[in-house]
Amino acid sequence: MANPFQFLQEVRQEANKVTWPNRRETLITTALVIVMCVFASLFLFAADQGIHILITFVLSLGH
Repeated sequence: MANPFQFLQEVRQEANKVTWPNRRETLITTALVIVMCVFASLFLFAADQGIHILITFVLSLGH
C-alpha cells in the first residue's frame, strides 16, 4: 500500500474529477424525492386502510 500522503493526493485527484450538481439541480432533485415520498406514503396508507377494512369485514362475517 502507498504511504498516507500519496493516498490522500490520489483521493484529492479523484474528487476533482467528480461532476458535482449545482444548486438548482440539487433543489429540483430534493423536491422530486420529497414529492415521491409523499405519494408513496399516501398510496401505502390507502392500501393499508383498504386491507384493514377488508379484513375487518371478513372477520365480522363469522359473528
